[in-house]
Amino acid sequence: MLGRKPFKPAWWLRNPHLQTVYARYLGRRRSIKTRKEIFDLADGDFLDLRWAGGDVGPIILILHGLEGSVESHYAKGMLRAAAKQGWRGVLAHFRTCGEDPSRLPRAYHSGDTQDFAELVRSLKASEPNTPIIAVGYSMGASVLLKWLGETADENLLDAAVAVSVPFELEKVTENIGSVLSGKYEQYFLKPLKRKIIDIVKRHDLPFSLEEVFALKTLREYDDLITAPLHGFDSAQDYYDQCSSRHNLNKISVPTLIIHSKDDPFMTHDIVPTMDEVSLNVDLEIYDRGGHVGFVSGWNPLRPKYWLEHRIPHFINLQLQDLKRPFRVA
Repeated sequence: MLGRKPFKPAWWLRNPHLQTVYARYLGRRRSIKTRKEIFDLADGDFLDLRWAGGDVGPIILILHGLEGSVESHYAKGMLRAAAKQGWRGVLAHFRTCGEDPSRLPRAYHSGDTQDFAELVRSLKASEPNTPIIAVGYSMGASVLLKWLGETADENLLDAAVAVSVPFELEKVTENIGSVLSGKYEQYFLKPLKRKIIDIVKRHDLPFSLEEVFALKTLREYDDLITAPLHGFDSAQDYYDQCSSRHNLNKISVPTLIIHSKDDPFMTHDIVPTMDEVSLNVDLEIYDRGGHVGFVSGWNPLRPKYWLEHRIPHFINLQLQDLKRPFRVA
């Protein structure tokens, strides 16, 4: 089965940028029917949840990347894969990333674990005997790993998967600004600014519209917006506190980390070694794969999205170990 084999990039997609953008722009247009749920948070704001699959079965909780959503190719792919296995998939939009504007004057960031923790506690309280496994991509993977390390032995998840993780936020932020003349950086920065402009118009904030319009880099965004909105002294303070790399040795639940050395968003030196992770972590590092790419297959007309096989295979193994009812594909 494809899920049991190491990743081999498609011969026609060996460039890391092509791996990164193929599934989003050139791959097949895949749809998945979802059910919307508004999950109200304790502070008065909310999360936009999108469910796929049936009404019973293990819950696969998906965290998207920076400016991602249920429309992201990897989110659709994982929701489809979960439903196919007979599981329930649920994509949790970070604040401001769903259909409706947030209620409070704040956004989200790569170390924003509080909302995710609240959601997991609620799900576990509602269904204490149901397996809950989280899958995080990129920024969502950063949030997931940070929280796994913070909670250690008190974590409520049964297993976790993290894909294309920005283990060191400062290095990744700087690198994104230098790759392809900053095109990736502007791809993320433009929608972030649009959302903040909307928040500024609705709330009294410690920065002006003119300052938001003037932002040119993600680091400037983190200094002006991320830090003051979320209780950090500066962008540097945010990067230091929220990078997930120093939490990896505290993880207590079975966790699979999938990462590519040629990820154009990352630098080679942010990849952790086996000595840095706990014995509960499987670290799969590949030479190629891009950023949340991992497209394989010999026929360009029939690409294989390897993550959609590898991740369910790992999840099935964990469900077997739990000795709870589940469906084997």
